[in-house]
Amino acid sequence: MAGFTNKGKYRLLETLRGVSLPTNFYAHLCDSTTAPDADTNTLSQLTQISGSGYAAISLTKNTTDFSAIVEDDGNDDSELTLKDLTWTASGGTLGAARYLVITNDDSTEGDREVWFYFDLESDQSVSDGQDLNLGGFKLKIAES
Repeated sequence: MAGFTNKGKYRLLETLRGVSLPTNFYAHLCDSTTAPDADTNTLSQLTQISGSGYAAISLTKNTTDFSAIVEDDGNDDSELTLKDLTWTASGGTLGAARYLVITNDDSTEGDREVWFYFDLESDQSVSDGQDLNLGGFKLKIAES
């Protein structure tokens, strides 16, 4: 399951009124305590994993971090592909991550607005020294 939060939809539509997008976005890993959904507004509503080398990954608005965009007239949608992400466990087990969320760049981490979310479908963990590699994330906009 992947989706836009209502806050993310609102912020994207604001750009049509001249409001600037954030300078960067951040990829955060959250545990299964609380599942993100369309009504999630800020990162503080979720439980981010911590320790063992974990830190949010900064995403720049460019063709490297948001690598491909496709217009699909056959399915009447468009999608944007997010680059593959890697976290390396350091000093213990990294995880258990269940959700990937993409936030804006508010300087107070808990106040960052959650724009998009992805369910990893099961808890993801790696041991000390191993990499947690996540990829294949697509943001899709479609009419219903």
